[in-house]
Amino acid sequence: MNQPPGTGEQALEGVSHFGIHVADLDRSIAFYGGLLGLELIARWVRDQEYLQELVGYPGVELHVAVFRMPNSEDFLEVLEYRNVARQAIDTANANPGTAHMCFYVSDLESLHARLLSAGVRFVSPIKSPTVGPNVGGKAIYMIDPDGIRIELLQTALTLAGEPRVPPAAASA
Repeated sequence: MNQPPGTGEQALEGVSHFGIHVADLDRSIAFYGGLLGLELIARWVRDQEYLQELVGYPGVELHVAVFRMPNSEDFLEVLEYRNVARQAIDTANANPGTAHMCFYVSDLESLHARLLSAGVRFVSPIKSPTVGPNVGGKAIYMIDPDGIRIELLQTALTLAGEPRVPPAAASA
């Protein structure tokens, strides 16, 4: 692997967590924990001065929920910033500064039907990729309560084109 110029060791060692900022933490806990089934690991409120300086908002009170990402050592941190001015942004995919996350699924059609019946919004119907490592798979983008895009992907390969080992096969 290439190392950053001027360093004798690799700068990044792995992923700790991904964070998203939401308008209503309880609503997001119901969505990510209840509807998607992510495991809620911790919930806390933080307002320490170091944290306020770290995030750049003096006086902020952070309400946080931490979820374990499926079959991973990585976490999803969901944060609601309180006691500071907030403004909703346009979270459409093409806008610079927005992001999405992608989850592998084993049965996209069943999950899509369940989420649709629960009122989850989707960008399009289920699509089958025609190029790249996901050819022959199925994909869809859904929208969380704050407009954050979440891709659901049923595929046999990773983005690197390597075989994806489903959790049941990995534990066998």
